[in-house]
Amino acid sequence: MWFKNLQIYRLPAPWSITADQLESHLASQAFTPCTSLELQSQGWVSPRGNERLVHVVNRQFLLQLNTEKKLLPSTVVNQVAKARAAELEEQQGFPPGRKQTKELKEQVADELLPRAFSIVRSTFTWIDPVNGWLVVDAGSSGKAEEILKLLLKAIPKFPLETLRTVRSPLSCMTDWLASDEAPSGFTVDQDTELRASGDSKATVRFVRHTLDPDDVRRHIESGKQCTRLALTWNDRVSFTLTENLSVKKITPLDVLKEDSDVTSMNDDERFDGDFMLMTGELSKMLVDLIEALGGQLRENDGSAAMAA
Repeated sequence: MWFKNLQIYRLPAPWSITADQLESHLASQAFTPCTSLELQSQGWVSPRGNERLVHVVNRQFLLQLNTEKKLLPSTVVNQVAKARAAELEEQQGFPPGRKQTKELKEQVADELLPRAFSIVRSTFTWIDPVNGWLVVDAGSSGKAEEILKLLLKAIPKFPLETLRTVRSPLSCMTDWLASDEAPSGFTVDQDTELRASGDSKATVRFVRHTLDPDDVRRHIESGKQCTRLALTWNDRVSFTLTENLSVKKITPLDVLKEDSDVTSMNDDERFDGDFMLMTGELSKMLVDLIEALGGQLRENDGSAAMAA
């Protein structure tokens, strides 16, 4: 299994917590399905369906958060409530007031909720206590924050840090394009986005398009900066780096697939093998990426991140 997106945070390296200790902290937040009167339920489940909330492979931890939401569109509630309001108006001889209308909507919602369909979304988190990474497979920081809030509540004195780098991804990616030179170990691919910083927010995107250095420089000289850039690390992993230090569209390349012989493995062995390969590769890739951005800026470092 490979994560598609990375929301990246730091932990002490090494972080002295065992899988059993983490399991005990998460137990109180185990997932239970929505009751007939609940719109949403959220909690931890076993990533491998074996009742263990923390799956461990080679000292790497995998967590899975399930979020169940009932689908009860407001348009449906309003439509039924409107019909009820018309019936009530006919009975009492005048239209219901604001308070009655609100009570009608609440009553309708309570009646429809037990029959509402539900969807379940799973979000995976990788914790590397050896090298100090916490990575959420989420496309936005908002979904990652759902994970962090639960972990901060569950784990006493949870030593989490926001990842900051000495140089911003925005300035580094712009410099890499302007100089037509990627950092050591990386190559620039064919997708990028350049955006003006002024009021116009003028944006140009290249998608599966060869980047002409002179063309790109003209955009940069006109005031645009690179907000996302497709890169490949060591011919092994391709991804897109964004201005807020999120990593998206992760794709393991053929060289990694050739390194992994899955033909003789059962499902559990294949899953663990993929997870071990992913964590091993991404851990090294993140080290190189942070170095390319000037290194990590610690929270107790009083200096501000450099803009250029």
